[in-house]
Amino acid sequence: MPDVRSARSPQARTPVALVLDVLRAYEARAMDPGDALAQAQITPNQLDRSGGYVTAPQFERLCAAAMRELDDEALGWFSRRLPWGSYGMLARASITSAHLGLALARWCRHHALLTDDIRLHLSHERSSARIAITQHRPLGRGDTLREMCLLSTLRNLHGLACWLIDTRLRLMQVQFPFAAPPHAGVYPLLFPGPVRFGAPQAALEFDARHLTLPLARDEAALQRMLQRALPLTVWQYQRDRLLVARVRQLLGSDPAMLQSAVLVADALHLSERTLHRQLQQEGASLQQLKNEVRRAQAEHLLRHTERPVKQVAQAAGFASDKSFARAFRGWAGCSPQQYRASYRQSPST
Repeated sequence: MPDVRSARSPQARTPVALVLDVLRAYEARAMDPGDALAQAQITPNQLDRSGGYVTAPQFERLCAAAMRELDDEALGWFSRRLPWGSYGMLARASITSAHLGLALARWCRHHALLTDDIRLHLSHERSSARIAITQHRPLGRGDTLREMCLLSTLRNLHGLACWLIDTRLRLMQVQFPFAAPPHAGVYPLLFPGPVRFGAPQAALEFDARHLTLPLARDEAALQRMLQRALPLTVWQYQRDRLLVARVRQLLGSDPAMLQSAVLVADALHLSERTLHRQLQQEGASLQQLKNEVRRAQAEHLLRHTERPVKQVAQAAGFASDKSFARAFRGWAGCSPQQYRASYRQSPST
């Protein structure tokens, strides 16, 4: 059984079987993988161990070197190479999407421009969304790279989706159309959800609410990510901000929620303690989210209504206009009256 400690641990392991799949791409091109193995610091002794493992950083370095040296980001899976930058092109075509659903739909559609050996399809029904892979040709010689291709394609998609919305996208189920391999125990390191083998096709399913989340990245962030994109495939994404989005929505929809953590927790079917703990795990706090919602409400009312400041303070959940004024000055660096006056004087209005 492989080490299944944190997927960010330097001890997280990748099966040698997948390393050998990378080497098959070299064999098919009659090329020597020696330099790539040296860069990854993978020794002949490691390759000779049946059922052995290398570390995740070693595998990351091997794949990065192989993709550049072979000029094939698919590492021999498909009937034609995918030149270096192919998946970056798909990412650029998706980054301008308004929400994750559109970004994934574009990725799946544009992937067909790269190869017709497999087809990706996004669908959703009620509460679940699904991305499925239909295989049209053998993947690698004699279909020997089937596991590597399907595993990597789903990991790539999942990692990119998480990065786009800056949220760990939890999976309802991951399916593969082959029997459980000897190294099946490492799959939980790659997919945060139940894994099923022997399914009709490769697919992953997740909560459809993620499809509506706006993208948290822009072109500049994409450029930085593409300089070192492989960790999105090799590692699980750590940050999980779906709860943050749900709490923010609750606070904005019902002013009473701003006054009571118990009401927020009850609405989410959580204990108050669990609510605070899970928000902390997502890098947020309830007070921080309250402040964000209060500020947004106050700024909107100051800009677009003639309500007195005292009424704006009450609408934003403050007990007095004095406490509101102190908080607002901390947010905006000026008083509510000054903010309203500067907004009304702005040429852009």
